[in-house]
Amino acid sequence: MIGCDCAVCRSPDPRDQRLRSSIYVETPECSWVVDTGTDFRTQALRESIRNVDAAIFTHSHTDHIMGFDDLRRFSHARGSMPVYASVETMRDLERVFRFAFNTSNPIPYYLKPEPHIIDEPFKLGETFITPLPVPHGDSIVNGYLFSRADQKLVAYLSDCSAVPDSIIDLIAGVKVLIIDALRDKPHPTHLSVDQALEIALRVQPDATYFTHICHELPQAAESRLPAGTHIAYDGLRVEF
Repeated sequence: MIGCDCAVCRSPDPRDQRLRSSIYVETPECSWVVDTGTDFRTQALRESIRNVDAAIFTHSHTDHIMGFDDLRRFSHARGSMPVYASVETMRDLERVFRFAFNTSNPIPYYLKPEPHIIDEPFKLGETFITPLPVPHGDSIVNGYLFSRADQKLVAYLSDCSAVPDSIIDLIAGVKVLIIDALRDKPHPTHLSVDQALEIALRVQPDATYFTHICHELPQAAESRLPAGTHIAYDGLRVEF
């Protein structure tokens, strides 16, 4: 955190140096990013990302969209950039990045979004993607379930203050659960560690990774978590 001298912000463990939450998914057919936060350019350079075939958004808070324009490099390479989001999130993207959505813009290197409204499950390559609407404080945002060959591989719930029973039933038995766990203390718009653990217990994934973590939760806290439960860190890779 800017201007903070707490133990986590001064930690020598590089895993405690966290950028905004986002994931990059690579499959044999195509690749995509979920959210383009303020740090997207830094993350793409650090991970040497060479290809993005689509961008999927959970919601339109600034920490999840403000790197949107840095998709222009990938958009130019493929001619346009498919963008998947809810009606509300797409509306905000079009408002904030009006220059990009201006179809009459003749500049070839500008980002050229190709909007796709998410109102039902959809496919990218051979991956079936199911939107998971969850509360994030007073708003509803999307998480996502990624499945291939009828296997539930990853449930991604980066920002939520609760997970409805219907969503828990839908993702039950998923191989990997990536879930919001901001800190130990309760928060009005994010899950606490105990809340995330309770949800993981009901979902019964093979592995759980906490994300969207603030500086009140050090990487060292993983040692007190149940077996199979981890604190995610920048650059973490999960392979199937």
